[in-house]
Amino acid sequence: MATELLGELLREFRLSAGLTQGALAEKAGLSEQAVSLLERGTRRRPRISTLQALAGALGLDADAATLLTDAARGSRDPAVTPVRPPSSDTAPPPRQLPPTLADFTGRPAEVEALVSALTDDVTVGTVRTVAVTGMGGVGKTSLAVHAAHLTADLYPDGHLYLDLRGYGPGDPVRPIEALAQLLRSLGVDGQSIPDGVEESAALYRSRLAGLRILVLLDSATGAAQVRSLLPGAPGAAVIVTSRRSLTTLPGFRQIRLSPLSEADSVALLGRIAGESRVAAEAPSAKAIARLTGRLPLAVRLIGARLAARPGWPVEHVKNQLQDGRRRLDELGSGHTGVRSNIAASVEFLAGSDQLVERQAAEALDFLGLPDGTELVTTTAASLLGESEQHAEEMLERLVDLNLLESTAPGHYRMHDLIQAYARESSGRRLTEPTRIEALARVLTYYTELAWRCQQFTHPNNSRLQIATTPVPAALRTTEGIDALTLLETEWPNVSGAFHQAHRTPELQHQIPELVLALFGFFDTQAKWTEMRLLYSVARDLADRPGTDRRLVAWLEHDLAIPNAERGALEQSLRHLRVSQEMFRVNGDLAGQARCASSLSHVLERLGRLDEAVERAEEALRLSQEIGDQTVEGISYVALANLYNRAGQTVRAERAFNRAIALATMSGNLRSVARRNQIAAKSYQNGGLPEPAIEFMSKALSTFQEIQDRNGQSECHRELAALHSATGDLATALEHARVGAQLGRELGSRQREGEALIELGRVEHALGELFAARDHWRKAAGLLHSQSADQEAIALALLAEHPDPREAETSPPLAVPVEGS
Repeated sequence: MATELLGELLREFRLSAGLTQGALAEKAGLSEQAVSLLERGTRRRPRISTLQALAGALGLDADAATLLTDAARGSRDPAVTPVRPPSSDTAPPPRQLPPTLADFTGRPAEVEALVSALTDDVTVGTVRTVAVTGMGGVGKTSLAVHAAHLTADLYPDGHLYLDLRGYGPGDPVRPIEALAQLLRSLGVDGQSIPDGVEESAALYRSRLAGLRILVLLDSATGAAQVRSLLPGAPGAAVIVTSRRSLTTLPGFRQIRLSPLSEADSVALLGRIAGESRVAAEAPSAKAIARLTGRLPLAVRLIGARLAARPGWPVEHVKNQLQDGRRRLDELGSGHTGVRSNIAASVEFLAGSDQLVERQAAEALDFLGLPDGTELVTTTAASLLGESEQHAEEMLERLVDLNLLESTAPGHYRMHDLIQAYARESSGRRLTEPTRIEALARVLTYYTELAWRCQQFTHPNNSRLQIATTPVPAALRTTEGIDALTLLETEWPNVSGAFHQAHRTPELQHQIPELVLALFGFFDTQAKWTEMRLLYSVARDLADRPGTDRRLVAWLEHDLAIPNAERGALEQSLRHLRVSQEMFRVNGDLAGQARCASSLSHVLERLGRLDEAVERAEEALRLSQEIGDQTVEGISYVALANLYNRAGQTVRAERAFNRAIALATMSGNLRSVARRNQIAAKSYQNGGLPEPAIEFMSKALSTFQEIQDRNGQSECHRELAALHSATGDLATALEHARVGAQLGRELGSRQREGEALIELGRVEHALGELFAARDHWRKAAGLLHSQSADQEAIALALLAEHPDPREAETSPPLAVPVEGS
């Protein structure tokens, strides 16, 4: 309809001229209502004098005025494109970009991605849009400005920059205020800027239409603040930076910034403080990179301090940063410091109109309490005293604002400096009892998780009777594997919680049970060094009034295990005898039976076979007396091994079969695997490789079924030795390689080192001396802190098979020691 076409055309001309309806009415000598009626199509037949007045007020040329008149008469061709009125603005295009940093460092991938987003023509006919997000101080603005300057020549019609003040100082810029500032930058008279957001946004888009212009919107609170500030016509490009995720902005390419690499952090420090100065103290410079969390803002502040103090050693500043309680003080003050930067994000959440965001801001104080920086949802829920679902909601709000990083579903990481801020804040806002109570909840959760794992790895074990937290009667295989996997993932945090509790007198009483609950985890993961350390501490702490004496006796017993694994057999024997006496005093027959079977094992390794038989028979008698089929089976295993050593193979076979049958009847696949494995070793030691391979293969199959990598690694190593003894070197080589790989994946230096010794033996048999020596050398390093016996084997092999390339007068081979 003509009136509709007239209204649309008049509105287009008015907005292009940068006028409100009131301003146009005033210039044309008409009422504002008259202009409004024409634009809405309510007034159907405007006078020719009205059209002439409007054309004059709009500054239309003859063609545009004719187009307006034809539309009023109903003769406008809808296919005809309206002529844009000539602009009377002769001001130069805006050039508002801040200067790029002369010392901008690193970020090659991010720079390439951002430049690509501003230059690609993949999506023809659209506005190029890109969002740069990340935690405060990570360098979002620096990157955006740097990329904007690199592409500035592609946008000859201007470059707009607006700081939206999303996180202070001051209140965030409201969309209507932002539009007004942008329109003024585009030459629109302040009197002509509409009062409403929608009208201002329409005028803004009209002014940008057809222009190749770059808009940088810095420090946005989120998508809602910038939606009305986006151009509508192709040719323009927009970069938005924000601490909050901007994934709700459709069509935006997302670039999320992480802290710098160590190398780039050191390079940035050098560009600010002096490259030669930093290079001369490289270790201290690397330490500064670590202590600043590789956050560009923090690195710059330290670099500026060094630059202003040319006489200071880099090491001195490093030492200042070492004190975690003062670190934020050392990283600037006022609104430019790191503390203020983080606080701005927290305060933004605390001031939200959404309850869950306000709760997330409060939760940060608790999340900074544990020593570890890794979090899983279940641990965070215990720490906060919340349900898992609500805890995850709060964690995700913190992720949205880059106060946390989500590393995987249900897994989170906190930046070191944010943790320092959170811990500092908790010291001010939370009472000491509240902090202790939160950490106690985490210890209780870890203890419950450890007991669940032990129920899975060692069902019907007497230790389970000591648990003060609920232990499920049984776990399905998948449930048990999930619990074991979670505990393995959480181990650095569990270890951190243990050490934190050890330093906190109010939490020390929880350590003994936590450590005893971890027995199954230590045993299946072969973490003998960690087990010995934690058990020693727990055993000392357990000697206090009120501690369950059964718990003390079990801690004493279990201390023998890592010592035996390390070859400290006499020390292991002492722990077992003390434990056995404790169990006797307590009248605990199950504990006595288990001590007797353990004593049998250690005595056999010491070559005291008669005593070993006595203790094994004692364990069998006690276990049958109380109906403990677990210890009964272990006792049969011990006796079978001793029978084999005495050459009584028939009795040995019967005892092994009985032990394996008991484990099978109980449904304990781990025991089935272990007993097959011990039977295989017994036959191997007796010089019978064929039955040894049969039993070891069964053990490997069962360990694979229950996904026990420690057991698999052991079996592969033993099978390598067995196949090597039969001359099947190709099969032996494959087993040795897989065993070493599994040990490495498990993080067990002992399992990897033992497998590497066997791998070297097979390689030597194949004539590959140099490869063998490399593996023996690496094995010696891995085993140095794990097993003196196994390390000695690796060193003996190196001495027995010297490198022929070395001169006879060369100094003795220096074996590198890893982790010593």
